[in-house]
Amino acid sequence: MAENDTALRTVAHNVRTARLRAGLSLEELSRRAQVSKGALAALEKAQGNPNLATLVRLADTLGISVPTLMQGPPEGRTVRIASAEEIEPLWTGEHGGQARLMLVIAGAAPVEVWRWRLHPGEDYPSQPHQAGVVETVSVTTGQMVLVLDGAEHTVTAGQSATFNGDSPHTYRGAGTGPCDLIMTVHLPPGPA
Repeated sequence: MAENDTALRTVAHNVRTARLRAGLSLEELSRRAQVSKGALAALEKAQGNPNLATLVRLADTLGISVPTLMQGPPEGRTVRIASAEEIEPLWTGEHGGQARLMLVIAGAAPVEVWRWRLHPGEDYPSQPHQAGVVETVSVTTGQMVLVLDGAEHTVTAGQSATFNGDSPHTYRGAGTGPCDLIMTVHLPPGPA
């Protein structure tokens, strides 16, 4: 529980810092990100429990990545090993699917590395990301359907798909069993 409190305080600090750096009031960030002003004020006080969709909308509006919102000060290590069992899921589906943000590769154009599990019939609809975001999904087991611009694309074990993430898209579990995939989100270079 203490780890979750620390993570919430980190997100609260990072949202407030990014908002102030962008010169946005609570009201303006609320309007642009489509997050209630009350929820945003609570978040900046390290209260509440923001979901993945809220974090994505805030990050996109602020022009930063979700991991940047969640990242504490650097630990000074050159190697970071992440275990799925140690990382809380940021999304849990109705049939038990999960999404975990495993790693963030920092730099001028950050990359997020996600581990997903989707069960048949389970959907994760995503709002459009900021312009320049590119997503790649690599299915390791099972089968999924990527819905992009209304077109369905089946991706099976051993296949990868890449697309621009600036339009609505959905990940859907398909087939007869769970689908495991690695998703990378390639973010455009941030402001200098």
